Amino acid sequence: MQKKDNLTISNKGIKQDSSIVLWIIFFALTAVTLWAYWPVMMDLIDEWQSNDDYSAGQLVPITALFLILKERRKLKESTLSPFWPGIVLLFLAQAARLYGLLFMFESAERYSLVLMIAGLILTVAGLDVFKRTFWIIMFLFLMVPFPGQIHNLISGPLQRIATSGSVFLLEAFGANVSQQGNVVSLNRGTTMAVEEACSGLRMLTAFIIVTYFVAYVVKRSRFQKAFLVCSSVPIAVMCNIIRLCITAVLFMLVSSQAAEKFFHDFAGITMMPAAVILIFGELWILKLLTTTESTKEEIIISSKSLTSNNKK
Repeated sequence: MQKKDNLTISNKGIKQDSSIVLWIIFFALTAVTLWAYWPVMMDLIDEWQSNDDYSAGQLVPITALFLILKERRKLKESTLSPFWPGIVLLFLAQAARLYGLLFMFESAERYSLVLMIAGLILTVAGLDVFKRTFWIIMFLFLMVPFPGQIHNLISGPLQRIATSGSVFLLEAFGANVSQQGNVVSLNRGTTMAVEEACSGLRMLTAFIIVTYFVAYVVKRSRFQKAFLVCSSVPIAVMCNIIRLCITAVLFMLVSSQAAEKFFHDFAGITMMPAAVILIFGELWILKLLTTTESTKEEIIISSKSLTSNNKK
């Protein structure tokens, strides 16, 4: 018995030592990766500071670190065992970076940083840790600004939707407005140009990040979480349309200076909390729907049990 106890203690000691070694290797390789990708990270920081549409991206690494700390207990319980096929993901990350360097494609270098982190976790820590951190790794992709072609593909339609939606809403409330492209003609000869900066792309990117974080934290079904993330797009578009409508009313009733100040200062601060309130309102509605469905199922089950008891 003592020999068996000694063997189990020694095996636990060996496992602890091996896990410590693996964690040291993982952090050492992570440090080397961050050093190698330092120019890419500096370029990302400059993009966050200079481009308002993607300024919310700087919140992603901090939020991801918070989520890792939140999951630290589960990660401690995970078994560490290297998964050598993960080297394929490391080679894929380096191929993406090489492609970005050769063809001057910055987005490929930025995405390769996330792929490199994912490859390190999969190769060194193993499948168990990779599964537990998968959605946090996916979250890191949101810190990378859209490539130029995708940005143009999204920004243009968002700009047109914001213009047409604000005109429709203003006409629904009886305002005399007309639309010519992305220019809205108001009464008294006033015009309001919906520029690319007013397309709502900044609100959209920020709102997707916030919604993803909320969906990860709340304890709901996968369907509800996916529905919540997908609904972030129409909610962000609707909030931007409301912001444009209020700006147009201020253009007509007050002055252009007051309207511009509202759009860039006050509305930019208040629209995000309003959108977050809509998220929790949506969660509340989803909870009501699920509880009503569960009560219906309980009623059906109880009625079946009653009928079976009566037959007996």
